[in-house]
Amino acid sequence: MTERIDNHTSDKRTLGLWGATGVGVGAIVGGGILALAGVAFATTGPGATLAFGLNGFIAFLTALSFSELAARFPESGGTYTYARKVLNVQAAFGVGWVVWFASVVAAVLYALGFATFLVPVLESLSRALGSAPPEWLSGRPFILALSLGAVVFYSWMLSRTAAGGGPWATIGKVVVFCLLLAGGAYVMAVRPPSSAELTASFTPFLSGGWKGLIQAMGYSFIALQGFDLIAAVGGEVRSPQRNIPRSMLLSLGIALVIYIPLLLLIVAIGSPGQPIANAAGDNPEIFVALAAESFLGPTGYWLILIAGVLSMLSALEANLFAASRFAQTMARDRTLSPRFGGISASHGTPVPAILLTGVVVTMVLLALPDVAAAGAMSSLIFLASFALAHLVVWLVRARVGESETFRTPAFPLIPLVGGTACIGLAVFQALAVPEAGVLAAAWLLIGAVLFITRFKLRASAVDAAEEARNPQLVKLRGRKPLVLAPIANPASTETLVGVANAIAPRAVASVLLLSVVRPPKEWVSGEQPRELKDAQSILGGALSTAFAANLAPQALVSVGDDPWSEIARVARRYQCESMLLGFGHLGESLLTGPLEQLINGVDSDFVILRAPSNWDISAATKILAPVGGRRDQSSIRARLVGHLCREGEIEVTYLRVMPPDTPVAAQTRARRSLQQLAEDEAPGENRAEVALSGDVIDEVVKRATDCDLIVLGLQRLDKRQKPFGGMVLEIASRTECPLMMISQRD
Repeated sequence: MTERIDNHTSDKRTLGLWGATGVGVGAIVGGGILALAGVAFATTGPGATLAFGLNGFIAFLTALSFSELAARFPESGGTYTYARKVLNVQAAFGVGWVVWFASVVAAVLYALGFATFLVPVLESLSRALGSAPPEWLSGRPFILALSLGAVVFYSWMLSRTAAGGGPWATIGKVVVFCLLLAGGAYVMAVRPPSSAELTASFTPFLSGGWKGLIQAMGYSFIALQGFDLIAAVGGEVRSPQRNIPRSMLLSLGIALVIYIPLLLLIVAIGSPGQPIANAAGDNPEIFVALAAESFLGPTGYWLILIAGVLSMLSALEANLFAASRFAQTMARDRTLSPRFGGISASHGTPVPAILLTGVVVTMVLLALPDVAAAGAMSSLIFLASFALAHLVVWLVRARVGESETFRTPAFPLIPLVGGTACIGLAVFQALAVPEAGVLAAAWLLIGAVLFITRFKLRASAVDAAEEARNPQLVKLRGRKPLVLAPIANPASTETLVGVANAIAPRAVASVLLLSVVRPPKEWVSGEQPRELKDAQSILGGALSTAFAANLAPQALVSVGDDPWSEIARVARRYQCESMLLGFGHLGESLLTGPLEQLINGVDSDFVILRAPSNWDISAATKILAPVGGRRDQSSIRARLVGHLCREGEIEVTYLRVMPPDTPVAAQTRARRSLQQLAEDEAPGENRAEVALSGDVIDEVVKRATDCDLIVLGLQRLDKRQKPFGGMVLEIASRTECPLMMISQRD
């Protein structure tokens, strides 16, 4: 089996409106209510109906925010994808890590629920065969074995086909629920309870008080989760701007139409003779089945068991499906290992991501004690991720305006109310069920350690490259980068403006052209100093060149005895993200003197250009990037290469020079690492070459004769580090082609 990773093409769109709705219905309907309705009734009595209704209201508000985001960004990954576009890569990883785990824990909940509902079926079969059910049948080891079997089966199914087991489990359970509701309505019509009986059934309505109501909401919120999974597979939905919002709201509506009448039936006629909180507390996991048996007899009991098995399996499949897509999307962005972003060539499915998700589900399954704990954990994490969705839609509206497709109505009221409700319920849930909060915190800690130690450098490079190729991401993230370009030589103005136009797109960034004037030794009243005239002339020419290049920079004349100190002061004063410096030649006295002090004294990215005065950056189509074994300058180099890619087609050769006696195994590792670096920084436009030579400088100089631009990274580990080492100085002195030296801020 071979695998490929494709970062540029969208997923194959195979799901229509009803296919996408089926993903949502499969995740929502049945599994949560059957597994957790008993827990909710035991917590707050008949008020569980209100708890589900309030959860439905919160879910409806959240679905509206999700619909706007999914229509604006119709890609797989759900909340993670939206966060990655609007927040920085570190925050996006945190969001992705949380929402991936949310689907993982939901899968655990439904795997355990499947086993819980299957055990009574097996016990009944044992009695039908004339023998008492063995004790091990209801023991935890057997429950875990059944749960693991379901996880393994559906992981295998999803690895074989993107459709998994198909829609039959979803259709089957909806039919069973409809039969159950019809049977209950018939019983209510034939043997309607008296007013006194109904009053007794609904009294006390909130047996656990308002605290119990909120706790029941927290336990059972996961029962309405699933519409968001449609966004998680948005890259596979046809006509996504229309179908994703419709399928989200439709799947949620179908769930509520089933849930609320069923819960009211259970309260009204499902526990005759005793308070429903007491009846549910005795056996919360299968309480809904016992309640159905009380008004429909064995038929109702078996209908619920069948619905339970089908519901848990379809919800398990939907959450495994979505979780694997979360993992795949994160791997493509390098916020997880890229090995999990591969697609099976034979089946067209993300097999590595599915296997990873299955392993994590298995580990969590062994760690969580029961269904209630899994439900509390799932609800907590999904509430947190839903609050983030409300925040993201608010940020997108504030930064880029309304969507041309679906718009959240009553904005910003709906994101504000929905987000506040999700945060409040999540906080309460963390306090009411401490183990859920502890497990969530532990997962976040694990993620933080992995990101810092394993994923940060690669993820930052991929993010910088994508941001450069798609400057609108800068706008979505609320940034307005400022590039400082000191102008001293009028002859270099055109070249500098061309480079500035490449690295600072007009729509999302600004360029500050700076001319530093030395104060005149003598001031003659009524006369303009020659130094000021020269500065005005330089800036005037620079602005004319900039306007011709469709660039509208800012211009500043500053006065200072020391131009280098004044440049540093302006950079700090205006918090410049980058600094562009152009020179016709680079002498050692310049590099190791004032320029070195400037780099170490300003917290900005640096691009130092040595090029002829008439050089056009768009002519740089063959670029040589010598690299060592580190990634110190990876993000800024990825950003620079991405900017150049917008100017036209280029080819970047990443070169690493190693001694001739380097062992073959070390060469192989170096070549693999270099190829990863090239794919991260310049996907599709790269070559990775490992050369063996006893003289690194000679090898670079030799290859420089066949390129249009050399990009050299400067060391900048701390402010005491000398950025211009001997190797950089000699390459600069022995090459004639245009040269860029880049230095990434700490």
